[in-house]
Amino acid sequence: MNLKLTRPIAFFDLETTGIHIAKDRIVEISILKVFPNGTKESKTWLVNPEVQIPKESSDIHGITNDKIANEPTFKELAPLVYEMIKGCDLAGFNSNRFDIPLLAEEMLRVGLDEFDLTNIKFVDVQAIFHKKEQRTLSAGYQFYCGKELEGAHSAEADTLATYEILLAQIAKYDDIGTDVASLSEYSSHQKRADFAGFIQFNDKDEEIFTFGKYKNRTVLDVFAENPGYYNWITNADFPLYTKKVLTNIRLKSLNNKLK
Repeated sequence: MNLKLTRPIAFFDLETTGIHIAKDRIVEISILKVFPNGTKESKTWLVNPEVQIPKESSDIHGITNDKIANEPTFKELAPLVYEMIKGCDLAGFNSNRFDIPLLAEEMLRVGLDEFDLTNIKFVDVQAIFHKKEQRTLSAGYQFYCGKELEGAHSAEADTLATYEILLAQIAKYDDIGTDVASLSEYSSHQKRADFAGFIQFNDKDEEIFTFGKYKNRTVLDVFAENPGYYNWITNADFPLYTKKVLTNIRLKSLNNKLK
């Protein structure tokens, strides 16, 4: 079976300074855009993160401070990245938990407010893989495609491998679907209101906190009981997108009260 698309889907991978969504920065981004007619467009950028890349991170992806010293910053690249993925569904390997939250964080950090993922489907190839086989990307590439992953931890190599793995998964598993909506549903973890998972939806489709003393309480109930909790979160070290989601929930509640 082939991947069934009703609009383009952008497979992408990030190499970063670390794994902290709110603090770390992108040092490389690769995008493979696949169109419904099967044509493809790809682009890879090195990014100057404007902070030092820790040696332990460079040891993994091979990108050093010297290598990116003269590369554009993410603020310079953001319009190009946004233009390439605008109107696309998104796919990656562990993308729901890491790449998408970090990309959203970088977009908001540089003030690209038009970046909106509200109506986008997300396909996490790792989630399908882990539900089916419990492996890593390199092992998954070998398992599904029968190939050794050369250049692992290069954003471009990982992006291309992720696309090939998804095609192989579609061919192998009859129950995961072939359209993006089905693949997104199968690869999704518990439904989140924000990308980092600090806010999720309960079975009544209400936003709830997933951490701290108000864990499993609805956001609206907590804000009604303790208005200062919103201010604490907005001033604490939470991802910008999480703060944006909470602000929208709060504003919607205030507007409803004024009606």
